[in-house]
Amino acid sequence: MLPETDRTRHRRLREQGSLDRAQLDAVLEAGFVCHLGVVVDGVPMVVPTVYGSDGRHLYFHGSVASRSLVASPGAAVCVTVTHVDGLVLARSVFEHGVNYRSAMVYGVPRLVTDPEEKLAGLRLLTEQATPGQWDYARQPNRKELAATALLALSLEEASVKIRTGAPDDGDGPDAALGIWAGVLPLKPTWGAPEADPLLPAGIAPPPHITARGGA
Repeated sequence: MLPETDRTRHRRLREQGSLDRAQLDAVLEAGFVCHLGVVVDGVPMVVPTVYGSDGRHLYFHGSVASRSLVASPGAAVCVTVTHVDGLVLARSVFEHGVNYRSAMVYGVPRLVTDPEEKLAGLRLLTEQATPGQWDYARQPNRKELAATALLALSLEEASVKIRTGAPDDGDGPDAALGIWAGVLPLKPTWGAPEADPLLPAGIAPPPHITARGGA
């Protein structure tokens, strides 16, 4: 279990909240884009970026956050990951909702400077989005590594919220309205790979791409 802190304590919709570490790992494993909440020059910003996880840390691109670290060392950030699983369409608009899985991770990020850790972290980012791509494509050289800001955030202070199931008004007064109610599921899928127009003829997508893209 994850430790409960003032920031991870669920104050609203507590029944949807969880500090189960396995559920946190599952939410992170299912995605590759997070939203980084950080204060830069006194202004709050929420920046979408890719991430990867090794089970202990979240690694993510962080040029904006690295600016914040320089200006305010020790400043905390909040990283969120959300998956929408469906629309919950109730009999009344008030009871409408969303089935979702989300995680929030709090802490002070660390700028990764060790070359080996940076390379390993970038591999996690690449493999999180497209397993098999790191070994297939050219890996970053020394100049590219130096130009890349990578941050590591501990997963020790985090929480999860999950909502599943049907609308909550099926046994209330609105059930007599004769209005359809239920869930409209959302199931994201990848399309067939689309080649770069400048790609020479005869270069086919590798198996790890075709398997993911459904070609």
